[in-house]
Amino acid sequence: MERVTKMVSERPVVIFSKSSCCMSHTIKTLFCDFGVNPAVYELDEISRGREIKQALSRLGSSPSVPTVFIGGELIGGANQVMSLHLNRSLIPMLKKAGALWV
Repeated sequence: MERVTKMVSERPVVIFSKSSCCMSHTIKTLFCDFGVNPAVYELDEISRGREIKQALSRLGSSPSVPTVFIGGELIGGANQVMSLHLNRSLIPMLKKAGALWV
């Protein structure tokens, strides 16, 4: 859990992903299209990825990927991110976290 907390505190936007997950790819593309440069951790490619996945589940992320943090706050998965985007809350949240300047 401490490792996850440290990882999410280092950048304004952090995405925990799996390289083979289509929803993870969609969320990463969305943020990149906005001009955000998220820290992306591919859980199937990093050491202790399984342990991090379990910690994300304990934090309440279900399914465990993609899991998005903005400004150190757990946002959730693809459904939550898309809901924020559709109700026009995502861009202001990204600006507040310092991930966007425009």
